[in-house]
Amino acid sequence: MTTSDAFIAANRFGLGSRPGELAEIASDPRGWITGQISIVNAVPPELRNFPSSAEIIKGINEARIKGPEYLRSMMGQGYRETLFPEIVARTQAHIRTAEPFRERMVLFWANHFTVSVTKRIIGPTIGAYEREAIRPHVFGRFEDMLLATAHHPTMLSYLDNNISFGPNSRVGRRRGRGLNENLAREILELHTLGVNGGYTQADVTEFAKILTGWTHGGTRSKQSLRRLGPIHGRFEYREIFHEPGPKTLLGKRFSENGEQEGVDALKELARHPATAKFIAEKLARHFIADDPPTAAVKALEDAFRQSGGHLGTVSRTLIGLDAVWSEPLAKVKTPYELVVSTLRAVAFDDIGQRAFLGAFREMGQRPFSAPSPAGWPDRAKDWMSPESLMRRVEWLRAISARLPRSLNPDRIAEQTIGPVISARTKEMIAAAPSGEEALALLFASPEFQRR
Repeated sequence: MTTSDAFIAANRFGLGSRPGELAEIASDPRGWITGQISIVNAVPPELRNFPSSAEIIKGINEARIKGPEYLRSMMGQGYRETLFPEIVARTQAHIRTAEPFRERMVLFWANHFTVSVTKRIIGPTIGAYEREAIRPHVFGRFEDMLLATAHHPTMLSYLDNNISFGPNSRVGRRRGRGLNENLAREILELHTLGVNGGYTQADVTEFAKILTGWTHGGTRSKQSLRRLGPIHGRFEYREIFHEPGPKTLLGKRFSENGEQEGVDALKELARHPATAKFIAEKLARHFIADDPPTAAVKALEDAFRQSGGHLGTVSRTLIGLDAVWSEPLAKVKTPYELVVSTLRAVAFDDIGQRAFLGAFREMGQRPFSAPSPAGWPDRAKDWMSPESLMRRVEWLRAISARLPRSLNPDRIAEQTIGPVISARTKEMIAAAPSGEEALALLFASPEFQRR
């Protein structure tokens, strides 16, 4: 192991080092990461008291039935009392965690299976979606995570599958309402095969038909309550929405089988060779370099395919790749990573809700707000424009001014970027006119901005 390996472990696999963490990691960086791989669904204590998605969806849709004013009030309450506080609690969990690799994988997979407040109605449920559909599976089977996200009411609403009707279904024939292909397209393009995965528009349409009937119990109207039963916020399969008859996806015929058609199709997609390659490329890009080496991608692809998509096995393969450890500053931190790693560096975890949300907004990455179903980008060019760099520096100056004057910049530098610090950065920190300025220069340094 080289002296930079602890830095890579803490930053590339973790979320930045807390005081004393580099020394703890140094004797066995790979073992420190591997020790965090567990199939136990560990929800941080900061997130354990938030409501479930079912509770939130039920409340929203009960308000919707009462009328527009009730819905506006309920949505405002959902953002104020659930979404915004959960963003803060989640950030604090990341600042405090002793298992940052697990938390990074939660972030990675939540971004892969993005849902976003760009669809306002789902905003209050997004934190619950991450807790319920992503967290339990980050080191389990990809297939299980795929099934959990596709069944989740938040995803079904985000991509409009709750209002997708088979043209020849009972509802489709009676009301003339038709197919919505959003969920089918994004599962193929973004969640499994990838845009170059070999599917066609005909496959999108057939898959959309397979998924008709996948909705949730929060889509009731006043008129349908007696027929469908009480409002609830859980998954619900409705036969009257489902397109009857056989369908063909990627050359495989799926016989009429209700909800199970979709389950079987998703399992086929999870095990498809193109999915293994697509996931391998995304993992390699996130953990190695914007343009990762082909051999590393191939190793991850093989691990995914041979293990049946077991993400704990894939994670161990990733940790063992030489390419991961060859360049300590290969990746640029996103704004979210910068905020978390800065506050981890000084063990400062409560700047207030307004300050947290303002920082993310100003730097262009408020959690749960990705601009599209593709999620947040993962290349330096998307985060390091002159304007975004200026916003980073402004925030770092502002937060450095709020930190205790007792902090020792030299010690913090040693405990964060010590293994990779350049002579130039050392000189700048030493020459700073105040501790506040020294901290701002440390956090704005190329070494701290990268992982």
